[in-house]
Amino acid sequence: MAVGETRFPEMPVIEGLRLGTAMAGIKKPDRRDLVVIEVPEGARVAGAFTRNAFCAAPVTVAREHLADGEGARYLVINTGNANAGTGATGLRDARATCAELARLAGVEETSVLPFSTGVIGEPLPMERLLAGLPGAVQTLDAGSDAWRAAGEGILTTDTRAKGASVTLSLGDATVTINGIAKGSGMIRPDMATMLAFVATDAAIEQSLLDRLLREAVERSFNCITVDSDTSTNDACLLIATGRGAAVADGEALERFREGLLRVMTELAQAVIRDGEGATKFVTLRVEEARSRREALDVAFTVAHSPLVKTALYASDANWGRILAAVGRAPVEAFDVDRVTIDLGEVRLVENGGRAPGYAEAAGSAVMAREEIEIRIALGRGEQHATVWTSDLSHDYVSINADYRS
Repeated sequence: MAVGETRFPEMPVIEGLRLGTAMAGIKKPDRRDLVVIEVPEGARVAGAFTRNAFCAAPVTVAREHLADGEGARYLVINTGNANAGTGATGLRDARATCAELARLAGVEETSVLPFSTGVIGEPLPMERLLAGLPGAVQTLDAGSDAWRAAGEGILTTDTRAKGASVTLSLGDATVTINGIAKGSGMIRPDMATMLAFVATDAAIEQSLLDRLLREAVERSFNCITVDSDTSTNDACLLIATGRGAAVADGEALERFREGLLRVMTELAQAVIRDGEGATKFVTLRVEEARSRREALDVAFTVAHSPLVKTALYASDANWGRILAAVGRAPVEAFDVDRVTIDLGEVRLVENGGRAPGYAEAAGSAVMAREEIEIRIALGRGEQHATVWTSDLSHDYVSINADYRS
């Protein structure tokens, strides 16, 4: 059972942006599996995509259409099929999906961005997908229920929809930031999460929007891992409709940057809380590093250790597994005598070995919690980083062994 139940929030209306869903039967009947998002004319759109060399056909097409410069007007997302590892046929199907939605909406094909998630290596069931598009367009709406339905419509092995929202006061004006995401397994994004769509009514120039997205992704979605696997389909879109207050510099920019990071961090953490088979939500804080990259390298080495992750699942205070993972991180000139490791409020390691005051019962009590913090101080600098991860359970194996059945 997934750890840390999260409630889908009320989503304020973002003027000009609407969402619609349909049950196209792409993999299973009677579930939302097709989502259309309408973007108002003149909106700015920034995107971040997977770095996996076998990127999915919709990733290739979405990148092409964003680079076209005409401006995105519609997003179309299907679940149940990743349209990845499908070669020329997959590209043809992704473009055909864009063409049909463009025809229905009366826009140019290059103003439609496609996204897919699901099983890799199987052709899209195009007849069902295309037949579902009119229904998704007909349900386009701006309200909170539409956001929730869209959040449900992009899920695969997820157990629940994931959403986040903030409304910011910028002087005499306000701006809203809404976001939805999906992801549960095959999570070590290396750019974003499996799929995330964030929108604001703020007016932001394209170059600044691109920069804000890169910054927020780096400190949110790029700081989570369930199983160290980077998907072929990862994509994160940031849409600024321009219908609200302008964000350009000064205090307004700083407040917006903080709000955007808050939304994207909530979404990223929701992915970990809903990790496949997860029973623990784990925060890894690495401090006193020479660089942020060094801190991240240590954090991810620990987060990706199967021995650490299974100890977390078993609530086993086997601190030697954490120590060993820290020691094999790619850090040059490591002085282990300067390293300290804390499990919650319990000191595990100092001066190159077990802390003198450590008691197994205290460590076991922390490991039994659903939410656990591990702090690692390297004693070699002033930089830091935080990564969020989950444990590794029997259910993770079962979910992925049965995924295609």
